[in-house]
Amino acid sequence: MNETVLELLDGNAEHADAFADRFDDVQDAQHPAAVTVCCSDSRVLQDHIWGNDEPGRVFTAGNIGNRVVQRTESGEVVSGDVLYPIAHTGTETAVVVGHTGCGAVTATYQALTDDLSEPPGIEHCLALLKPHLEPGVEALPDGLDEETAVNRLVEYNVDRQVESLVGSEDVPERVDVVGVVYDFQDVYGGDRGEVHVINVDGERSVDALRESHPEVESRIDRLWEY
Repeated sequence: MNETVLELLDGNAEHADAFADRFDDVQDAQHPAAVTVCCSDSRVLQDHIWGNDEPGRVFTAGNIGNRVVQRTESGEVVSGDVLYPIAHTGTETAVVVGHTGCGAVTATYQALTDDLSEPPGIEHCLALLKPHLEPGVEALPDGLDEETAVNRLVEYNVDRQVESLVGSEDVPERVDVVGVVYDFQDVYGGDRGEVHVINVDGERSVDALRESHPEVESRIDRLWEY
């Protein structure tokens, strides 16, 4: 057995020891308070970013680019990974989690500006992002370096994913949809690992959001108000 798997199994043994008595109430059913849609980037620890160690509390969906849509014969629909807890477990909060320096957004930006080529599986994922990000790429101010452009597009992508959830007939109006960016690169000026709220139910004006949600005013910020 290779060393990485051995290390993973050792970590799991510690997890099993610590969590042995935490599954009693969720062995037969789950009723998570929120579904989070995170990028599957290894630097984004989906439960840890919320300080969560409670089984059954957060339904986590992950993919490159924190996408909420999938493509079907009838067009784009909300991904079943995201929709399942909303449709079947009574979940009423959906959180789209982008992150600074996102590789999927970077690759999509490069594909739209430099005709980057990727293997078919990755290209399929980028193809789901391209039509949503292309207007954002076109709206970027001239003269931005790639890092700055990508971090603005991270916000733009979160906005588009929130928009897809808010606009879907499959997502009931009772569901609160929040868009955030997880920053571990000192881009927003807060602590590393801090989550910044950029969109609530489609509203992305910083001033409007701070006025509506004064209890989290310090956590509301954006790099790009377009």
